[in-house]
Amino acid sequence: MQITLEHLKKTYESKKSDEKNDTQLITAVNDISLAIPENKIFGIIGKSGAGKSSLVRLVSLLEAPDAGAVYYGERRVDNLSKAELILQRRKIGMIFQNFNLFSSRTAGKNIAYPLEICGTPKAIIAERVKKMLALVGLSDRENAPISTLSGGQKQRVAIARALATEPNILFCDEATSALDPQTTRSILSLLRQIQKQMNLTVVMITHQMEVVRDACELVAVIENGKIVEQGTVKEIFTSPKTDTTKEFLKNLMPDRTQNIVRWTKDRGSYQLRFCGNSTGQPLLSAVAKQFDISFNIFAAGIENLVDGDVGTMIVDFSGDNEKIEQAIRYLEENNVRVQSFTTEGK
Repeated sequence: MQITLEHLKKTYESKKSDEKNDTQLITAVNDISLAIPENKIFGIIGKSGAGKSSLVRLVSLLEAPDAGAVYYGERRVDNLSKAELILQRRKIGMIFQNFNLFSSRTAGKNIAYPLEICGTPKAIIAERVKKMLALVGLSDRENAPISTLSGGQKQRVAIARALATEPNILFCDEATSALDPQTTRSILSLLRQIQKQMNLTVVMITHQMEVVRDACELVAVIENGKIVEQGTVKEIFTSPKTDTTKEFLKNLMPDRTQNIVRWTKDRGSYQLRFCGNSTGQPLLSAVAKQFDISFNIFAAGIENLVDGDVGTMIVDFSGDNEKIEQAIRYLEENNVRVQSFTTEGK
């Protein structure tokens, strides 16, 4: 199901100090319009305080906007009556950073909970719980107390619970932030598998570019309550337009899990990303000859994006500074994205 946002605005009142009535208005969502296609994994990334969590609360109908509209398909849903809103929310799944599971219930009973409050017959609940446990790879943990599960297993239970009512939209609000990198990758892989199997529209809210890289097909970057950049993940990785996006990418260092081989701990001065025709051309050899500079490669390989692969290198250039600048311009003219680790970057 496609989600369409039209000029959403949300303002909160915040205390300026401990003094009585000393408050200020904070605009958390500032005139955001966005189209989230159906049956895709769409990422919304921003720094802490950028407004991404406020936005997802509006999109998931947990709060109403001060202005603007939210559409699920052709239907406007932000102005539903209380009874209609309850029914609509049952068609939405949500998973959170801290799992939000009932410690007093087993894994199976946690998954059963949303079905119980919907009045689902017990026989259907029992069948659905087993189906959901199998879906997330926990068929043998139905009667396990939550306290006995690892963080990754808890998040799998949370995913199963979110999908128990068979929603057509799944919201993930920092769903992997509390997990270690290896578990994060397994959860993201699971979500990609489930999205294809259930034809879900998945909206992932995150501050981690790794999550966008490893799970999303499309992404929007939010800053100060506004969308400052959006596109396919490959477009964002290879041609970022804003300083915010460039900073996210600069802090994203490739690793062995992304088929990147690093043979030194030295960081290097530049990160090069190759895509399209540039991946098969000897561009570094060309710039070394043409501009009389040398290069040293510290790491190289392929970053696997959902919508295509991007070649990556970590390098140093040596030689005349003006010639290095000319070489970098040449690379960028030939579809190579160059990021500097020593300056603000290009």
